[in-house]
Amino acid sequence: MQVVVLAGGVGSRLRPWTKTVPKPLLPVLDKTLLEHVVRCLPEGLVDEVVVAGGYKVDQIEQHFSASDAPFDVRIVPEDEPLGTGGALGNCRDVVSGTFACFNGDIVSSLDASQLLALHRTNRSVGTLGLWEVEDPTRFGIVGLNKSNHITRFKEKPAPEEVFSNLINAGSYIFEDDVFDWMPDGRHSIERDVFPKLAAEGLLSGAPFEGYFIDAGTPTAWNQAVEASILHQRFDKGLLHGDDPSWYADEATVQRVHPTARVVNSMVSQACSIGSSEIRSSTLLAGAKVGDACTLVGCLLGRGATVGEGCVLQDVMVDHDSAVPPFTKLTGGSWPR
Repeated sequence: MQVVVLAGGVGSRLRPWTKTVPKPLLPVLDKTLLEHVVRCLPEGLVDEVVVAGGYKVDQIEQHFSASDAPFDVRIVPEDEPLGTGGALGNCRDVVSGTFACFNGDIVSSLDASQLLALHRTNRSVGTLGLWEVEDPTRFGIVGLNKSNHITRFKEKPAPEEVFSNLINAGSYIFEDDVFDWMPDGRHSIERDVFPKLAAEGLLSGAPFEGYFIDAGTPTAWNQAVEASILHQRFDKGLLHGDDPSWYADEATVQRVHPTARVVNSMVSQACSIGSSEIRSSTLLAGAKVGDACTLVGCLLGRGATVGEGCVLQDVMVDHDSAVPPFTKLTGGSWPR
């Protein structure tokens, strides 16, 4: 089957990394974010991924044309922002039959093949993965009956409008009939399509458990890395340490000082770490950390350098940039 990935944004919350690299290509362990998004469907079920996006799509196309990913990638570009519904509607000429659709930031434990089974049983036009939260006011909420039909859908309800704690988890199975319910041009599938389908009994949903992460912010990015380590969402590389971190290869492990403490972090190929402490952080390829540093919740871009004696918390360091020795910084990005 085909999978549409909605990747229309510029990744502004992950700047400065995304100034040069589109978010779908940023690596989580040994795979791109896009591959993690698609991974909730069994590999043998996906033959083509359609990326609906407008930002650096040439890079995405070039990357996957040269990769060994088990699916083909087709780009459907947005010349202007179309919203979630408009972006999906823009794919109507290249998508047919039953297909999956995923928001481009989601790393989760969802088994979308279970969504597919429910979708077929209920003969729905759309079937949604659902996640339970304490405060649903930032999301789309659903009412669900015993047959897993969605009876109501409300996007970003006010507190007094909340009738459920089950939210839309940004993962869908659709029939191509969904395009008949879409207005032309820019629109929101959550506001303009789902409520209509629910009212006609054509929308289903299934809650799932485990983990659900919208990896579009620096904090959530590291949460996605930690979940991927914990649940071993990788094919290459290895785990090392008592509180294991993921390393790209054995040679990278050898580039870490024996007294360094690296906890729940991602250490990519050709990184080096001095006698320092690294916690819940992401180091992209070629990043270097000097001695006597403490990094917590940080993201180091490709080829970034952190000088000795730095204390950084929740800092995002741009690709190929250098943090001077003895810098102390909490939050934000580098360069400032």
